[in-house]
Amino acid sequence: MTFVNSEFLRDLKAFDIPTCLRVCAGTDGSVTFLLEIMTRKDVSVVTEAQHIVKADAEMSSLLKVPEGSDVNYRLVTLLAGDTPFVRALSLSPIERMPENIRQDLMRADIPIGKILRNSGIETRRDFDNINIAENDPLFDTSRVLSRSYRIVHDNSTMMWINERFPVDERWDL
Repeated sequence: MTFVNSEFLRDLKAFDIPTCLRVCAGTDGSVTFLLEIMTRKDVSVVTEAQHIVKADAEMSSLLKVPEGSDVNYRLVTLLAGDTPFVRALSLSPIERMPENIRQDLMRADIPIGKILRNSGIETRRDFDNINIAENDPLFDTSRVLSRSYRIVHDNSTMMWINERFPVDERWDL
């Protein structure tokens, strides 16, 4: 089950973007899996940064955890072949992570969708917002679509994710 707020869906439908990008930005499933289907290439996850941080006020509000809680900060790039398609930031409260998911997440280069699928736990994705920013450099382009959502397990935010997609011809697949 996925919660899609009406503004998210309205905005996504209104954007002038390639269809493949619209599908990836609107999915409530694995972007990595969709990229592999669309590009017919293996998708690799390249970890840019991963470490445990203490939740500040903003993280505390996003994740509904006390300030100072341990949070896994993970920044990755998804590449199909040699082409980067997505930059993703995830914030995960350590106290809410089932042990098997925590271990896989700490291994860094495993896609979150695959981690969740392998764990067998039930989750849902609740979409927060989506927008397009101009003059926001990413992978040699300045127009970027950004979406944020939560992965919810047992009615608590297990992960908050922000994915950024370049809006350019790489999506004309």
